[in-house]
Amino acid sequence: MTLAVDSASVNRQPPTVNVPSILLWGFAATVVLTALTILGQSLGLTRIDIPFILGTMFCADRDRARVFGILMHLVNGWLFAIVYALFFENMDIATWWFGALIGATQGLFVAVVLLPVLPGMHPRMVSDFRGPEPTRLLEPPGFLAHNYGRLTAAVLLVTHAIYGGMLGLFYSLR
Repeated sequence: MTLAVDSASVNRQPPTVNVPSILLWGFAATVVLTALTILGQSLGLTRIDIPFILGTMFCADRDRARVFGILMHLVNGWLFAIVYALFFENMDIATWWFGALIGATQGLFVAVVLLPVLPGMHPRMVSDFRGPEPTRLLEPPGFLAHNYGRLTAAVLLVTHAIYGGMLGLFYSLR
């Protein structure tokens, strides 16, 4: 029995990422994502403050926590942008709609999976099993982050879709 192998598939190199492009647009998209989330909070669409939640995981001082959280959110946005670039390169497509689809999927994951388990990892967040204490004062997000407002999941989904759409629109394939 012989096995036919396409020589093009044998010589195919793994996709490489356009590092300058993804670093630039990953930073820009993360700034927009963070700003839109804070805008949604300012407009009363949601009460969630992702940078504050991230920062208070590592810092008890509320003012410093917000600064740490914004820095952490920017770094996370850059790291996720690299993952998006790998998707774009692997699929050989980088368009606004493909990026928005990945972003919406990420936003849905955040609202459905990540935020509900956050009280188990966050040292200053109340959970369904532990009530408020002197060190645990943050309200848990709950499923679809409903405890932070009825529109919170929609805000997360739309802002992450915009993040991904920006990456797909501006990222340059190799």
